[in-house]
Amino acid sequence: MSSSTAALAAAAAASAALLVLAAFAGGVEARERESAWLPAAKKMAAAPKKVAAAAAAKVPAVIVFGDSTVDTGNNNVVATMLKSNFPPYGRDLGAATGRFCNGRLPPDFMSEALGLPPLVPAYLDPAYGIADFARGVCFASAGTGLDNATAGVLAVIPLWKEVEYFKEYQRRLRRHAGRAAARRIVRDALYVVSIGTNDFLENYFLLVTGRFKQFTVGEFEDFLVAQAAGFLAAIHRLGARRVAFAGLSAIGCLPLERTLNALRGGCVEEYNQVARDYNVKLNAMIAGLQSSLPGLKIAYVPVYDDMLNLINNPSTLGLENVEQGCCATGMFEMSYLCNEKNPLTCPDADKYFFWDSFHPTEKPILKILAKELQILSSWCAMIGIPSFTQWSYFSSTDTM
Repeated sequence: MSSSTAALAAAAAASAALLVLAAFAGGVEARERESAWLPAAKKMAAAPKKVAAAAAAKVPAVIVFGDSTVDTGNNNVVATMLKSNFPPYGRDLGAATGRFCNGRLPPDFMSEALGLPPLVPAYLDPAYGIADFARGVCFASAGTGLDNATAGVLAVIPLWKEVEYFKEYQRRLRRHAGRAAARRIVRDALYVVSIGTNDFLENYFLLVTGRFKQFTVGEFEDFLVAQAAGFLAAIHRLGARRVAFAGLSAIGCLPLERTLNALRGGCVEEYNQVARDYNVKLNAMIAGLQSSLPGLKIAYVPVYDDMLNLINNPSTLGLENVEQGCCATGMFEMSYLCNEKNPLTCPDADKYFFWDSFHPTEKPILKILAKELQILSSWCAMIGIPSFTQWSYFSSTDTM
């Protein structure tokens, strides 16, 4: 089979999966328990552990932009089929909050390590208000991308709208805390950005937006990097100064991509190569941008190698399956196809790298995050905040 034929076949299969997902969504929507988890989740967010008081003083809030890797529940109230606010999502967190995971996400761990609440609330979550958002807020939306066309595929929040919510948030913050305090929160907050996977897997390689006709892969990488630069410049104008920006992971090794690559087997190396090429360009852009925007300190977070190392050496973390997700068959299910009615969901997510066909479980998230934050310790010193590695639950992951 030629590469172009294989790509079309993969796109057709993925499109069919999306159609099945859309059809299934209607049947499950009525069974969503959108309010059952709210009291417990809010109680947890309001009662952080008594750690890192000094760090909390230096980092008053964690502010999040991006996609499903960091979306803490905004899609719950968006008219999209891409949701996860129902079991078994959140199974090990104790509640299905809209996080695409069995537990917590990177911003949650980072927030707790800084002495802030252990759950970063979603901006559109009606259970939270500006008093909560003053200590942390998430604008991310699962399924979105740097390219506005990506958000249109599954009708989610585009990145430009996330920025508009950030502007609205600042207006609310000024009314709540006063102009000077609001300015300090925005200036001293830690900004977490994770985005880009959907631009390739949901947009370009899925052949649904026309970008594959408009750009070569390399040109599309350049286009996305330019979009990322524009986004960073925009939030810098709005006051952001400390930004952690994640590169792409080994996107060709996601279970869904392995499934679509069944004829050849294994990870899709072409996709992994695209991720590596994009990461090089993104890192170079970040280095250049810091020299041109006063006060901007950006840490590039290189997640690719650590993810691949765990997939290639799963026993180092006690993992038994790195090819399928824990939920359902783990080959293609996510969102509504990953639901409590499926009897095939694994009993112990800690043995799996992936929770569904697209997203990791909490265990590798924490392991990879701990490794990356060790790398970023010098960046923490540069921006005047304590290193994350001094907090026990990050440093202890090395002994897992």
